[in-house]
Amino acid sequence: MQGMTMASLKKNPALIPLYVCIALGSAGAVFYTLRLALKSPEVTWSRKNNPEPWEEFRTKQHKFYSPIRDYSNISSPAPKYTD
Repeated sequence: MQGMTMASLKKNPALIPLYVCIALGSAGAVFYTLRLALKSPEVTWSRKNNPEPWEEFRTKQHKFYSPIRDYSNISSPAPKYTD
C-alpha cells in the first residue's frame, strides 16, 4: 500500500504532517476517554469499595473552572440517603 511504508514516506515527505496529526488526534482521543473513565464521578468501577461515589463530590467542585462560586463553602441540595 503506497504511503504506508518508510520508503514511500521518504519519496513523499508531504505525508509526514498528515501522519503526525492523525497520531496526535488519536492519542488525544484515547487520553480523554481514559480521563473520563477514571476521574469522572459518574463512573463506578467497584461497587464494594465505594458504593456511593457521588457522596465524595458533595462539597467538591465538579466543574473544571468556576470564577463565581467557591464550592467548598456551599452544601449540596441533594438529599442524604444515609441519614
